[in-house]
Amino acid sequence: MKVTNISDLVDRIIAGFRLKRTDDMSFFLTESLPVLQEGALRLQTHFCGNHIDLCTIINARSGRCGENCKYCAQAACHHTGVDEYAFLPKEEILANARANQEAGANRFSLVTSGRALSGSDFEKALAVYKEMNQTLSIDLCASHGILSREQLHRLRTAGVTSYHHNIETSRRFFPNICTTHTYEDRIRTIKSAQAEGLCVCSGGIIGMGETWEDRMDMAISLAELSIESIPINALMAIPGTEMEGQAPLSSEEILRTIAIFRFINPTANIRLAAGRKLLPHNGAVALRAGASASITGNMLTTSGTTIKEDMQMLHDMGLTNKTAYTNVGTCGAH
Repeated sequence: MKVTNISDLVDRIIAGFRLKRTDDMSFFLTESLPVLQEGALRLQTHFCGNHIDLCTIINARSGRCGENCKYCAQAACHHTGVDEYAFLPKEEILANARANQEAGANRFSLVTSGRALSGSDFEKALAVYKEMNQTLSIDLCASHGILSREQLHRLRTAGVTSYHHNIETSRRFFPNICTTHTYEDRIRTIKSAQAEGLCVCSGGIIGMGETWEDRMDMAISLAELSIESIPINALMAIPGTEMEGQAPLSSEEILRTIAIFRFINPTANIRLAAGRKLLPHNGAVALRAGASASITGNMLTTSGTTIKEDMQMLHDMGLTNKTAYTNVGTCGAH
């Protein structure tokens, strides 16, 4: 398929057409950014309405990770000065979840360092999820690495509705950022989570030295996996990691990437994640150019934005996170 008119492509996507791996997508790199953004907004408005999904996370176990992901502050092979601590007390997690619910977040996730959460720490996580499910109304997400099908089943039974597991980049580029596990390890975990009825949140990081073709390949892979929530992180190069010298992306490059992901994954939640502060007005422009979701609050090892600030921003823009909008697609809303 050869695209000659962005507006016509938007009409076709709304009518049910989907870009495939075999399509020529070079037009994404030659079309002007404003035209791409206008098309992305049309798709976002059709499939997501004015709804912006806000999720928040807590770093429930930090540091000392045995994997060698080159971008990660928590890898034991890096020396970043990141806080290191064991699994947090249940009371601290519950208080944090309740505060995020009261502030207006749509979903709350525990994130833990390491290849996989197992043993007593996994049992502690299950107990926390069960109590949150019983006492709170906020949707629950989990991010615990490469888990088994049985573990994912137990998370679902405990009340978790979404599992976060990034593919990070393209299959081709993945060995350049990590060698202690494989791209296929991540794909297997995603498919196992989906088989257990979990909504999967999976995206990646841009700005690690990958090509535009790698980014589009990642977007297509996520579409092929039917991913409902796609976080896009712009690399924030952390001193002490192997990526510390990587220059930050321009706002234009990040915004073009967001628009491309909307065209390729029109019904998904395209979620602003790390690197929001590289965008004008802390990402507000992206919420009118393809992004229909955002991580909010304190974001792991990179500075984030408070829920109160984001709620005010949505109000000022005439957007809402109160009621999920459903049209042709669900945009990851639950």
